[in-house]
Amino acid sequence: MSTVKDTSEKTTVNTDFETRSLDAQCVNNMEETQPSWHLVKYVLMGILFGIILVKSEVVSWFRIQEMFRLQSFHMFGVIGSAVVVGMISVLLIKKLGIKTIYGEKIVIPDKTFNKGQIYGGLLFGFGWAMTGACPGPLFAQLGSGFTVISITILSAIAGTWVYGYLRDKLPS
Repeated sequence: MSTVKDTSEKTTVNTDFETRSLDAQCVNNMEETQPSWHLVKYVLMGILFGIILVKSEVVSWFRIQEMFRLQSFHMFGVIGSAVVVGMISVLLIKKLGIKTIYGEKIVIPDKTFNKGQIYGGLLFGFGWAMTGACPGPLFAQLGSGFTVISITILSAIAGTWVYGYLRDKLPS
């Protein structure tokens, strides 16, 4: 993990897409303004998002297999729409200087390409094709009653742990 410090804004930018404030007053204000029961809104949004994933059939093993067999446009349309929305959102964040709800500047650092991204993308795609699930909707699939997906969830957790353990030893 590499970090870039910007002392003028009192932030540390983690190049793994996280921004943390070093200003203790800001952290204290966040804790004071949001009691722990306010976390319910995040749970409710997660449930709503899960329902949307299920109703749009993007968690359907059949739809995912159709995509990888190039038999249907459904998943490509959903993914393409998400990419376009993401591109527009990042453009607006950069152009308008949008800040977080706590007033912190949102910094999206430039990324450099390395061949590990190709290997990681292939590994991700193979896993997605074999299991019929990418990490995003795993819990929506579990909530839909597909209990066999719990093996995929445990495997994803194990893979994340192994990567975290070996990350510093891997070539960059």
